Amino acid sequence: MSWHTVHLADVPAAPWRNGGGVTRELAAWPAQGEWHWRMSVAEVGSSGPFSRFDGITRWFAVLAGAGVVLKVRTPSDSVETDSLEHRLTENDAPLCFDGGAATDCRLIDGPTQDFNLMVRDSSLPARMLRVHGNFHTAVNATKTIAIYAMDTRASVRFNAEEIYVPPATLVWRTLSKSATVEVHAPHALWMEMSA
Repeated sequence: MSWHTVHLADVPAAPWRNGGGVTRELAAWPAQGEWHWRMSVAEVGSSGPFSRFDGITRWFAVLAGAGVVLKVRTPSDSVETDSLEHRLTENDAPLCFDGGAATDCRLIDGPTQDFNLMVRDSSLPARMLRVHGNFHTAVNATKTIAIYAMDTRASVRFNAEEIYVPPATLVWRTLSKSATVEVHAPHALWMEMSA
């Protein structure tokens, strides 16, 4: 399977139901019916609750702006004091949390741009990592891998193949055989999911 390329600027924005922001869905698989995983970029303009996604594990990373404080209360929590607060900026590792949890978002200082990876629990394991510089990994077959270049270009060596990813662009592919992957980028996100 070849690389899929999605430029953020080419994706229309869909407004949130609560009016707090907009989302651009970059990729979802499968494209028709109930997806197993979904990647999107959100523009968060005001503080407020996140939509709940039961049966989904979610990764969240700040791309631009001062950042957010997420208060995550798992379904088993009974009182407000059981909530966990996570302060996230563009320098912090992505946060992985239960998409079914009641989650409130407070902007630290103005709007933010954020990346979301959502994976159905039945399609785990998955992961999201920040790349600052160089990243190297070996990936088994039947995985889907993705790289999102943030504000600068990224280069990706996939076995003997090399590709260049423009800023604000997602590339992804599903592997039919094991591969070694190297990513070189000042600011990028690396993701892998079960195919």
